[in-house]
Amino acid sequence: MPDVIKSIDGDEINISNTGIFYNNDNLKAKDLACKIKCLLDEKGVKSSILTTDNYKKDVTFAIVLGGDGTILKTARYYAKCSVPILGINLGRLGFLSQAKSEQANDAVSYVLSGTFKIEDRLMLSALNGKMNALNDIVIKGDSFSRTSRLYVHINDNIVCDYLADGIIISTPTGSTAYTLSAGGPILAPKLDAIVIVPICPHTMNARPIVIPSSEIIKVTSSQNKPLLKISADGQKTYNLGLNEEIEIKKSPYNAKLLLLNIEKNSFYTVLKEKLHWGLSWKG
Repeated sequence: MPDVIKSIDGDEINISNTGIFYNNDNLKAKDLACKIKCLLDEKGVKSSILTTDNYKKDVTFAIVLGGDGTILKTARYYAKCSVPILGINLGRLGFLSQAKSEQANDAVSYVLSGTFKIEDRLMLSALNGKMNALNDIVIKGDSFSRTSRLYVHINDNIVCDYLADGIIISTPTGSTAYTLSAGGPILAPKLDAIVIVPICPHTMNARPIVIPSSEIIKVTSSQNKPLLKISADGQKTYNLGLNEEIEIKKSPYNAKLLLLNIEKNSFYTVLKEKLHWGLSWKG
């Protein structure tokens, strides 16, 4: 088996050091990781089984076993290294994954035969690059009992004054996650755009806004109000100082998601099958 595999569309992956990642708390994932490694060994592909607490920088291709949270965590780590990621779903929804656990062997075979494509996904950056997100960056007050007054500036122009439980700044990839639950629009993942969505705003004229990804977003809070918390993909959280300005912009890095080049894995098909989008209720 060659180290570099090229797809029909010309995308390439380097499988010379494949990492099979799983969450250490998921015994089912560990068993599946062992089965995938055996398959790769039979094909002459060098691979190693790693947990999501033990990422290694020399990995050239990542197979991630778990739910969307496991994929998001791995994507954030390997975006700077331009490592393609194949997700195999062991969670509930698995919107970012390409196969179910029982389809794992077929998925690996598709990859080794070049039946795939690689899609670059826009990411967000905040706190001077200390925080990166593939889905979204969420800003909330640190008190559950209070709303926050948040001022949103776009390219140094004040645009919105939200009295709300918080605010979501989302990528197209994240538009089917927390953003959707908060009333935001769904964006096709190839769009080069950012969505800003208030969480439970205390006014009827506060609506989501979609802007080009080249815009610079700054969020501030009113003086002498409770401190804020900022989180990336609902996983990595920081506490912010009083009156601290938060700048969010397009990350210089893209997540590279490997998509199996089969019709049922198109974005619109997944949208319908996993979110039941556009299906009428049958009483």
